[in-house]
Amino acid sequence: GGGQVGGTDGAWLAEGYEHSDIISTVEFNPTGELLATGDKGGRVVVFQREQESKNQPHRRGEYNVYSTFQSHEPEFDYLKSLEIEEKINKIRWLPQQNAAYFLLSTNDKTVKLWKISERDKRPEGYNLKDEDGRIRDPSTITALRVPVLQPMDLMVEATPRRVFSNAHTYHINSISVNSDYETYMSTDDLRINLWNLEITNRSFNIVDIKPANMEELTEVITAAEFHPHQCNTFVYSSSKGTMRLCDMRASALCDNHSKFFEEPEDPSNRSFFSEIISSISDVKFSHSGRYLMTRDYLTVKVWDLNMESKPLETYQVHDYLRSKLCSLYENDCIFDKFECVWNGSDSVIMTGSYNNFFRMFDRNTKRDVTLEASRENSKPRAVLKPRKVCVGGKRRKDEISVDSLDFSKKILHTAWHPSENIIAVAATNNLYIFQDKVN
Repeated sequence: GGGQVGGTDGAWLAEGYEHSDIISTVEFNPTGELLATGDKGGRVVVFQREQESKNQPHRRGEYNVYSTFQSHEPEFDYLKSLEIEEKINKIRWLPQQNAAYFLLSTNDKTVKLWKISERDKRPEGYNLKDEDGRIRDPSTITALRVPVLQPMDLMVEATPRRVFSNAHTYHINSISVNSDYETYMSTDDLRINLWNLEITNRSFNIVDIKPANMEELTEVITAAEFHPHQCNTFVYSSSKGTMRLCDMRASALCDNHSKFFEEPEDPSNRSFFSEIISSISDVKFSHSGRYLMTRDYLTVKVWDLNMESKPLETYQVHDYLRSKLCSLYENDCIFDKFECVWNGSDSVIMTGSYNNFFRMFDRNTKRDVTLEASRENSKPRAVLKPRKVCVGGKRRKDEISVDSLDFSKKILHTAWHPSENIIAVAATNNLYIFQDKVN
């Protein structure tokens, strides 16, 4: 079934929503109890899962707004005469250590560490000021009172605890928290920086692929992630369709990778667009740490860390677009950056497509399905029907023709609950939450 959060009623086509409402990142926290989204307007919205209640057992799993805050504001770089967008590029949660929650959010230039905490008591009975907060005349104070904590309505507060700025010349495309929970890395087009979560005024540059002469630039870094268990290992992907696995124990500057993953190109598939569509838009370690998943324009691939020569599995996301690359280049869609995610047991992978479609691939049964996240078929607790796209020839009545796909409705950002079959899918300015149908 599917519940749905956010969005506006009525006309919500291209002109029906604010540009700033477009969701730009989605992320579950490590327990799956919270789900955060970031948008183009620099806001972060955190949803909390409803606790199970005896009289409404089916409500378990519904996510409701827990906290909303403005994480980033638009800025202007006067030295370079550049506007810095407030859009949230990525959110990463830290594992919970106490009652409060912590998350990292980043726009193009600045990473912030936010603390989200609850308050349900307030102090009363001050000595030096009265109940309205006015300072009392000291000569009227004759007795000493002990302030007490009184219960009050629950408030959820978000406060920025750290601001990590001025470390990136280029736009930040990813952040990743290390498994030591003490450090994290931030990645832009040409460099990766390592930070300590406590220290904001310095970071260590661990990868720098900037050539001495920028005219010799042939590739950029597109994404990077730490290994889930080995704190010294991380991977980064490039616009050339390759990945480099690096070991921070080997040297301080990890320009020399320890493993290089690349699939040899099939000469028969060579075309004008080969280089563009081979660029990796996302890379993710499996929860087990044994596999890597990468997404390029047409496919999602699973790699074994022990085999660099070729991927273990390749899944076609929307192969019917291969003949449409010319028009996708003209409307800039060919540069869209789709993300990919693993389910909790690494047995199923999910990634988005156009027309509000998203794809799931079961690695064990090799079955795959196309589902649609849209208003029309997402009445709460309705079952999603698989979609089929037909290419040429006769169209069956339940199939969608390639030519009628809407390329303005794209699913770039998705998230999978760390242990359950609950997924979050961002379709432009709407967040859809789907879960396994129970009985």
